[in-house]
Amino acid sequence: MRILLTGTTGMVGQGVLRECLLAPDVSEVVSLGRSPLGDHHDKLRSIVVTDLFDLGNIDLSGIDACFFCLGVSSVGMSADTYERLTHDLTLGVADALAAQSPDPTFIYVSGAGTSETSRQRWAQVKGRTERELLERFPKGYMFRPGFIQPLHGIRPRSRFYRIMLTAGGWLIPIFRRLAPSQVVTTEEVGRAMLQVARSGPSKHILDNPDITALAK
Repeated sequence: MRILLTGTTGMVGQGVLRECLLAPDVSEVVSLGRSPLGDHHDKLRSIVVTDLFDLGNIDLSGIDACFFCLGVSSVGMSADTYERLTHDLTLGVADALAAQSPDPTFIYVSGAGTSETSRQRWAQVKGRTERELLERFPKGYMFRPGFIQPLHGIRPRSRFYRIMLTAGGWLIPIFRRLAPSQVVTTEEVGRAMLQVARSGPSKHILDNPDITALAK
């Protein structure tokens, strides 16, 4: 498989990249982003673009699956900017991919609580993004993880997430035992995405228990 990966420098993206590079059936990972990667691997190709809204000259042909892990927090961001970076950017990349690679698997990481009918703005925007992706891609899948535990030395970019892990990271193993459906790891997210790309499950909106089951 040839995988297109966005958000590669983020916590989820780093975990997904690791699993893709370890998978024997992945021939190439094409990382699309604004920052160069420090990683070097025979299966990894990095495409650095200054404007992710302008992909007209970018070769996205021959892609079997897109793992869209790029996301921003709505905290401190205007509604218009959040919608542009969450909805418009995602759909722009999706349309650019579909124009060059027919019928790919498209996996979008939204998050637990995503819903167009939510009272929270971020959940509404992500819910609409999910719906429009599902309308575009017969093999579209929406990942809605709850709390994500980083593994294998991966550090979250979010300062809040880092503080939370530093202060309460010791509680995660206990929390996983008491409420296993509420926590997934970066490893599980990556493995689940690969399994979705391989098997194409009938369920298209996947939450923590689904992700955990697919990762086994």
